[in-house]
Amino acid sequence: MKALSQLRFYLALCLAPLLALISWPSSAAITGADIYTQTIEKTPIYNDKALQQYIERLGNEVVAISEMSGEKFIFTLLDDEGLNAFATRDNYIYVNRGLLNYVSNEAQLVAVLAHEVGHITREHVTGQESRMTGAKILSTLAGALSNSSEVYEATMAYMNSMMKSHGRRNELEADETGAEYMAKLGYDPKAMLSMLGIMKDYESVQKKQAKGRGAVRPTYHGVFASHPRNDARLRTVVVKADALKSNLNKGDGAETYRQLTDGLVWGVNFLAKTAPPNRYSNMDLKVRIDFPTTWSVNSAIEDGLATAEAPDKVASMTLKRARRTAQAPEEYLFNYMKIQQLNDGQAISPAGLSGYTGLLPATGEKPSQRIAVIYYKLDAYIISADVTDSDQHDDLDQAMLSAIRTFRPISRAEIAGQKPKIVKYLQIESSTTYAELIKTYKLNASDEEILRVINGHYPVGEPEVGQWIKVFQQ
Repeated sequence: MKALSQLRFYLALCLAPLLALISWPSSAAITGADIYTQTIEKTPIYNDKALQQYIERLGNEVVAISEMSGEKFIFTLLDDEGLNAFATRDNYIYVNRGLLNYVSNEAQLVAVLAHEVGHITREHVTGQESRMTGAKILSTLAGALSNSSEVYEATMAYMNSMMKSHGRRNELEADETGAEYMAKLGYDPKAMLSMLGIMKDYESVQKKQAKGRGAVRPTYHGVFASHPRNDARLRTVVVKADALKSNLNKGDGAETYRQLTDGLVWGVNFLAKTAPPNRYSNMDLKVRIDFPTTWSVNSAIEDGLATAEAPDKVASMTLKRARRTAQAPEEYLFNYMKIQQLNDGQAISPAGLSGYTGLLPATGEKPSQRIAVIYYKLDAYIISADVTDSDQHDDLDQAMLSAIRTFRPISRAEIAGQKPKIVKYLQIESSTTYAELIKTYKLNASDEEILRVINGHYPVGEPEVGQWIKVFQQ
């Protein structure tokens, strides 16, 4: 997993969604409220009121003993499986639900919040943004969330060049500030070391598992080449905070944290992802297609699976299913569907499937109509597209061809995500191993290392009798 400064990555997560919806005149025109609106439109808030209030309470306690005491901070728990937390301008702080899967107790969570508050109180957020033009902010951040490896790699090169001069210094300053806040609140600052250690262990596992699968996304605060517990500069700034300890001793808050995160969603939560209104999904057939944006979709039809219609009713599309033959998709159209002539025919391969499309000749005042067939398993999915307005034909046809190319099988991950995995805590009553737990909870063999990470036993070690550990299950 690529080591990348948390400062660079929090910007990517919070600002990249802006590109899809808005063109900002300059970086100065972007407010924290703007970023918040766009962020939650792309990534929903995690639906757990008690956990959200818990984060707000802890975060506000940190703010109350900071240099910005009395100012309003907004803390938000996002339903994102990524291991990240980030801060933006105007005192907005976000925590991904995925990070909570790996945090072990309240003290570690406070370490995360204190670190992010430190970025704001030390003016890292607005200071870094002011050194970037609006165009660079948006183009850089788009790449960080892009599924394109080319865009991603170009983005990483740019971000890393920025990190050389500012990233590590800012991260260590935020660590030092956060550790001071923790000590004043009555938490052991060394919880920051243990929290960052877990993140580093996760990064190591991901690097190991990513061999042969290409680049993977960076983890929280990835500026340490060595393990955080062995980083001399980090240990120095954290240990120095011990001198600021108050008379309070809040412990690690493990029991409270355990109660509030028992049942926390693990991994991708597909139930939280709102499908666009123009999407037709069939979970029985395990296929889906995105019709043109703003079109209305109707799946309650007798002859076929679904229809979609343009707002002004000048165009429509119909999806049907039939049994495929041994013939190629092109031959299927001519021989099975008895099509006599097809113009501009072309092979298509949406999601790697085999298909063919072309235009039926115009007849009278009726313009040419698009037809397509796509093979998936034993079925042929036939998509017909009609346009009634000749003046808009070319534009509408391109929109419908783009829609045809979105046809794809519904992934196993999405199907499994209809009932997400959750975190379960159990207290070890008798001697056991992580290998045995893998079998008991029907997890993959590759999950053993992740179980070790989330329970502080990476790379070696086994659960001890009486210890509370976390597992995840369907």
